[in-house]
Amino acid sequence: MRLLPRQEKFFTLFLNQAGIIQQASQLLLEGVRGGNSHLARVALRVKQLEREGDEIAHDIFTRLNQTFITPLDPEDIHALSSRLDDVLDDIEDTAYRLSAYRLDPIPPTVVELSEIVYDCTKSLVRAFEALNRDQSPLEHCIEVNRLEDYADQVLRQAVAALFEHERDPIALIKLKEVYEFLEDTTDRCEDVADVLQNVVVKNA
Repeated sequence: MRLLPRQEKFFTLFLNQAGIIQQASQLLLEGVRGGNSHLARVALRVKQLEREGDEIAHDIFTRLNQTFITPLDPEDIHALSSRLDDVLDDIEDTAYRLSAYRLDPIPPTVVELSEIVYDCTKSLVRAFEALNRDQSPLEHCIEVNRLEDYADQVLRQAVAALFEHERDPIALIKLKEVYEFLEDTTDRCEDVADVLQNVVVKNA
């Protein structure tokens, strides 16, 4: 039995959104691995991707308003696109702050959290690809949940270490904010996974 109806312009747009998010997270990861000198360029490119993502979201909402019969409940279509847009917004916000704050060197925790964000976005793409193949996306949604839990643990340990060892209050504020933005991005990925799981249950 199909999880979703086959006529899938909405689904194609979701997959495009998820692909842009993965590109943005990969750029962010490459930027933090490359060091502070790369981050201004990364932030600019991520901003461009964020605009592309906004255009796709706008297309989805326009089609939703013009389509009488949709492949999913309209509120689910709106929720999926909105939650995907939230992920991209968080990646863009993080890239901007990293560029503006000029952290030198980039702390290992920033790299680790960026890796987790990238892994989350890869799992989201795989989840949408699974739906396109009439397969369950649940294993990929569960992986996003696991990664979010891990990011939360990394954040808590990193913040505790900051308050124990960092003596420069400005550096502490910058680092804590960047750590929190990265972890919040995994929360937004989990929001997408949660909506996807609800969609599967409703359409089973």
